[in-house]
Amino acid sequence: MNDIVPEKEPVPTNIVAKHGVTAIGQIAGGILFLIMHIFSARLPPLGIVFGLLGGGIGLSGMLSKDPADKKPGVILFIAGVLKLIFHVGPPVIRPFAGSLLTIASLILLALGIFNGIKFLKGLNSRK
Repeated sequence: MNDIVPEKEPVPTNIVAKHGVTAIGQIAGGILFLIMHIFSARLPPLGIVFGLLGGGIGLSGMLSKDPADKKPGVILFIAGVLKLIFHVGPPVIRPFAGSLLTIASLILLALGIFNGIKFLKGLNSRK
């Protein structure tokens, strides 16, 4: 009441939990896409399956009603399409698609770290 600095209201529990789950999913997705890209370069049929799977999951995220799922959904969809281009596209475009796939994976990883920081800040506000 007589505090010089007023206390902020804590972040609601459902938002903190949402940031935590999103952070884990995005970090895991970024790491898995990097690993997938490394292994599927040696096994092209596996890369095609991974590309279709990633594109499908990304498409479902893009069509989600939750706006927080749309950004990772777009990145996953693009990564899946790039993976397919990397394996079945024209030889001139394949190296470019591989580089963009690596960049998309790193962006997904960075989004996960950003949401992890938001999760930790929200968790600290609840103390």
